[in-house]
Amino acid sequence: MQNTRPSILLIYTGGTIGMIRDAVTGSLRVFNFETLLDNIPELKQLNCNIHTFSFEKPIDSSDMNPNHWIHMAEIIESHYNAFDGFVILHGSDTMSYTSSALSFMLENLTKPVIFTGSQLPIGDLRTDAKENLITSVELASLQKDGLPIINEVCLYFEYKLYRANRTTKVNAENFQAFASYNYPELAESGVHLKINYPYLWKQNANGSLRVHKTLNTNIALIKLFPGITEGFLGTALSTPQLKGVILETFGAGNCITEPWFINLLRETIAKGVHLVNITQCIGGSVNMGQYATSSQLKEIGVISGKDMTTESAIGKLMFLLEKEISYKDFKNAYEMSLRGELS
Repeated sequence: MQNTRPSILLIYTGGTIGMIRDAVTGSLRVFNFETLLDNIPELKQLNCNIHTFSFEKPIDSSDMNPNHWIHMAEIIESHYNAFDGFVILHGSDTMSYTSSALSFMLENLTKPVIFTGSQLPIGDLRTDAKENLITSVELASLQKDGLPIINEVCLYFEYKLYRANRTTKVNAENFQAFASYNYPELAESGVHLKINYPYLWKQNANGSLRVHKTLNTNIALIKLFPGITEGFLGTALSTPQLKGVILETFGAGNCITEPWFINLLRETIAKGVHLVNITQCIGGSVNMGQYATSSQLKEIGVISGKDMTTESAIGKLMFLLEKEISYKDFKNAYEMSLRGELS
């Protein structure tokens, strides 16, 4: 590999980046990625070989679901030995959800998997698609001593490369659509590519790639708000076959202290349902016990999501629920950093 050009597989799943505007009608249609190099000749200047793979039917990011995540993981698995890196083109709305989930599903990953997309179609005059695509491919092809420099699932958007499971979409209007508030960017694109080596995932892979293809979707996401009622919360926590719940709490993990609230959570945990506490704040961390309004959660066994994003917390919950482990071991695993998703 050392003296050969890296081979990158470009996987198109759907989204704005894969659309081009018809010059006559002005309507958007799917871009033909088989003619990628003809339409974006700049890619030929990169020191890599690019191959493409497209979903048979492009998926709008709003329609993305865990079955599509599994399909992406299977594509990577089946092409893993033939390629040095992977770039996944995806709609931006749920990109953080998909890329976070993939980070858990791809165990012992030793090659880059970089998600990117755009706010404008690839054929628009002012599009951000070309820069996002070109730089993502360049980052995926970076090597040292014949081995990839990046060994994790990432997200690249508007000049910055992030650890995927640390990101969230923060703007639907600006080109700078994503942010990572609790972890620094892994690379920045300017006149030169600046790689922040100390922040890259240090892979201690014990064995070959292991792809986890089952996810448990019997979960709920509940955002606390002033005035939340016992009836609403009780109904949500009584959902049939419920296995896990993510509670978006206030500040550093604080919540309502009324007896009915704590009793409902205690009863839910007693049924074997895992409750995870993450903060509604886009930056910062849960610290149960720091204030009296969170100490009861810690006492009854609520799991701390620490500084995880909502998107990462959901992916990790679906992933761990498929493991047949005790409540205590589940709690320990959830509160441990598996793919750099928490500090």
